[in-house]
Amino acid sequence: MVKQKRSDDWGFPRWRSYGKAGREAARIRLCDRQGCDNPGDRPAPKAPNSPERWYFCETHAAEYNKNWNYFAGLSPEEAARQAAEEENGGGNGFRSSAHWQWAGPGDDTRSRDEMRALDVLEIDSDAEFTAVKAAYRRLAKENHPDVNRDDDEAAKRFQQIQAAYDVLRKAEERRVSASG
Repeated sequence: MVKQKRSDDWGFPRWRSYGKAGREAARIRLCDRQGCDNPGDRPAPKAPNSPERWYFCETHAAEYNKNWNYFAGLSPEEAARQAAEEENGGGNGFRSSAHWQWAGPGDDTRSRDEMRALDVLEIDSDAEFTAVKAAYRRLAKENHPDVNRDDDEAAKRFQQIQAAYDVLRKAEERRVSASG
């Protein structure tokens, strides 16, 4: 008589034993650029009309494609028409990525929170941090609760200005620490 082994299941799926499928190492293709150890998850053609592909990381894919002319072979009129069509959202290829917040506002160097903060401080999206400081100081002086003692709107506006400046200051600190 064969002794039966008790089940590990107990009716709870999370207590079941792990199969071999969950224990194998994941295969990751590395960037094809010599000496790069980042994952190569961006395909690029090895030659025009070739099915063979290089697989680069984001940095090396950008370097590989920097001299690529999207409008090669088109007349100036056709190129202008196609550029205008894509600018107006023909196909909405980039619009669909907005769900994941890949396509940020402005010139793509600032987050949505930073853009809102710039609107509160009444300055342009391409303003330097010195302009941010100047706008913050000017608006803080105008709306400070000590200057406007009985004005609740000025107090709320002052708090908005403070919060906006904090967002932009922290973003500038991150930008400086990342570049330095």
